[in-house]
Amino acid sequence: MDFTTLTIKVLKMLSVAGSYGIGIILLTIIVRALMWPLGLSQQRSMRTMQLLQPKMKAIQERYKSNPQMMQQKMMEFYKEHKFNPMAGCFPLLIQMPIFILLYSTLMSPQFIQMAGDSQFLFIKRLDATLKTSAGVSHDGTLGVSKYDTFMTGKTAKVYLTGEEQPLLNVKIVKPNKAVEVQGELTPGQPVDFKISLDNLNLKFSQLDQIEKAEIDVTDIQTKETEKMTFVRKDGILISTIPTKEVKTAFHYDVLFLILLFAVTMVFSQRAMMAMNKNTPQDPAQQQMQKSMNTFMPIMLTFTFVIIPIPAGVLLYLISSNVFQVVQTVIINKQLEAEDAKKEAKVDDVDLANAKKIDAKD
Repeated sequence: MDFTTLTIKVLKMLSVAGSYGIGIILLTIIVRALMWPLGLSQQRSMRTMQLLQPKMKAIQERYKSNPQMMQQKMMEFYKEHKFNPMAGCFPLLIQMPIFILLYSTLMSPQFIQMAGDSQFLFIKRLDATLKTSAGVSHDGTLGVSKYDTFMTGKTAKVYLTGEEQPLLNVKIVKPNKAVEVQGELTPGQPVDFKISLDNLNLKFSQLDQIEKAEIDVTDIQTKETEKMTFVRKDGILISTIPTKEVKTAFHYDVLFLILLFAVTMVFSQRAMMAMNKNTPQDPAQQQMQKSMNTFMPIMLTFTFVIIPIPAGVLLYLISSNVFQVVQTVIINKQLEAEDAKKEAKVDDVDLANAKKIDAKD
């Protein structure tokens, strides 16, 4: 079982009422919940870094003429204060494989055939990107462009000579490679597809009896699926279907998701900044942080406009941002409570020492 199939099964298992959108949100919650300890470590690390910033800057200033010595002193400083400067990167690094896997899954032909038409709230297709060449499924005509590629469904309905009832759910071997285009694909002209009999998982005696087969064929680029009847001819199965030139569609629901991602990212960053508002910070670093918080949402928004990102991936990122805001608020309160206990403990020690001094006097 490949990772794409496994991811689809996980999403299907998490789907409520058949909604893959809910499945993606639940997947986000599970992933972020498992990463909660790392999130706590990250925020502790950020708070520690802010507190240690003046001392770190002093070391850098003192050894600026000797980079090697400065690096050594900084490492000693980190070790002394049990501080890992890379701790804040771990949550992002862990999420990257999940992001890539979800992206490849939603763009895969398997997902297109299984759940591409599913809707979630205002999202028409979870596999849709901002601009797509979308065809209309099951209208008897394939919307194509010149260099489109195709795949079959996982199973076929096969009719055998002398048999009244067809064979149902006959497995197709390698659906991604089973169907081939005969001749040149020209939008507006009928196209012939062929499938080798060997691609049907049947006994040799049954292969010899095949008359025809009903098989779903999906255009991977336009995400359109048509049920086609393949007739046996010269040892192969052949089907002809009319085509039309498909036009590029602009998906405003995906655009809204991109903008919603930018908004939730801004809120996430503000929550992180609010956590450090009572912590002394270097003015230059504070200004740089503000600039980054402004630049990053804008940069990612333009990136998602240019690079095709499926709606389902954007839904994952938005859910992750919302979770991040909630997590930051909760952890911030936890850290503030820990700081209050430490301060109270220090005050108790100071009070006890003062009483000892008074007793001696």
